[in-house]
Amino acid sequence: MRVAATATRREFRTWRDGRPFWAGLFTFAAGLPIIYFPYAHLKFGAIPLALSTSAGAGSLIIGVLLVALAVSLWFHQQARVFAGIAVILLALVSFPVANFGGLLIGLTSGLIGGSLACAWIPPTAAAESQPAANPASTTIPAGEDHGGT
Repeated sequence: MRVAATATRREFRTWRDGRPFWAGLFTFAAGLPIIYFPYAHLKFGAIPLALSTSAGAGSLIIGVLLVALAVSLWFHQQARVFAGIAVILLALVSFPVANFGGLLIGLTSGLIGGSLACAWIPPTAAAESQPAANPASTTIPAGEDHGGT
């Protein structure tokens, strides 16, 4: 049982490292409060708090788009820059439309998720752009002259 759990964790870690996982997770977490708060009936003690507004449809559209962009970040990494910019724009639009961006929870999470999506670099490109592992092999020994005057 423990070996299967270890193998599953290793497979998940490999899957997670090959895509902007945290960007998708923050984006997914941004969509949920934006969808939830306009339709929730909250109570603080004996005080009912209704956040239902005429912008409920706008909140639903923004929240569903954020969840869809999160899934696309996980399964279609080539669209990460487009998805990141779209997430940032939707998060900013959610501030006036969707109860201050899901009480600032969705707004903040969306801005973080969109920024992470734009900044993420695929692992193969990241490995190629790093300098050589052995810097001593690329230096010129001190006593040699290579065509200089």
